[in-house]
Amino acid sequence: MFKINHINLTQFRNAHSAAFSFENRITAICGLNGTGKTNLLDAIYYLCFTKSYFNKTDAGTVEKGSSGFGLHGSFTHSGGSLAVSLILRENGKKELSVDQEPITPFSSHIGKFPVVFIAPDDVILITGGSEERRKFIDTLLCQLDHDYLLQLIRYNKFLQDRNKYLKNVAGSFVDPILLDSFDEQLMQSGIFLLKKRIAFLEGFIQSVVDSFAFISTDKEKPGLIYMPSTSVADYHTAMQKSRQKDILLQRTSVGVHRDDIDIVMNEMPFKQAASQGQKKSLLFAMKLAAFNALKLHFGFEPILLLDDIFEKLDQKRLKRLLDWVCIRNNGQVILTDTHHERVKDALTDISLPFQLINL
Repeated sequence: MFKINHINLTQFRNAHSAAFSFENRITAICGLNGTGKTNLLDAIYYLCFTKSYFNKTDAGTVEKGSSGFGLHGSFTHSGGSLAVSLILRENGKKELSVDQEPITPFSSHIGKFPVVFIAPDDVILITGGSEERRKFIDTLLCQLDHDYLLQLIRYNKFLQDRNKYLKNVAGSFVDPILLDSFDEQLMQSGIFLLKKRIAFLEGFIQSVVDSFAFISTDKEKPGLIYMPSTSVADYHTAMQKSRQKDILLQRTSVGVHRDDIDIVMNEMPFKQAASQGQKKSLLFAMKLAAFNALKLHFGFEPILLLDDIFEKLDQKRLKRLLDWVCIRNNGQVILTDTHHERVKDALTDISLPFQLINL
């Protein structure tokens, strides 16, 4: 079983120095708000994904008054033990190592330690804009397919370069040959990413619907439809047609960075037609479908991090979720809650050994 056994935090968020061991497959971390429960989950995610789940910059995760942090974890992986260290130096340089061997580039680490995180604010995946859903799919596919990750990095670089050029030449001469070059490079990566998304999402969307039916038991079911900004066959034509518009807007308006997953129910936008319970059920369904995709790909369950789920789900949905993640699957589950007795009672009901850590 793939799992984390131990983690040390130094100058990370509100932890000046802390160490935690995970003795059972299921671990509950209890404590009042502000005691560091979410920070501990984020530290685990950091070691698996080389960045914070919440903060866009590494500096945002450093303890107040400090200028760097250190994370050190021990994992059981493929029958052996691996030590993972991630250090942010005072000069802002970040260093990653596995068993004391430096890892460069960091992108080579993505997907080696699969993890799924579910946090309260993740409901924006359902209620927010298309960027949230693209980020979710991209994050998942980057763990599943290293080539996808490399092409996504390449695409974003050329997209940034093209947009920068359009802004710099606003109102002046635009070099069509240079734009042709940008377009060609964007299309090469964009078509690759689009094909991968189309192939993956067909089965993934059905997995989301199935997971929703299990968690909610509602008769009404959501419909999810992948909405690319253009097709593979029309990619080149669409970019050519949008060129004058792009020059006026000073940004690229066609490409995989504009794709979305449309969510409907009863022929209405899901975020308008669905109840709060249905929105939460769909969020968990999408995360569990991601869990399933990683499990199928790697042949073992990813680590599942559940932050403050007891406040967000009613008893019926919570019971079915715990049944799914703890009983029907054998992966490591680490969850947080603010109420000691509530989480203890919920985990006692599933009749499996668990560890309770009080902060």
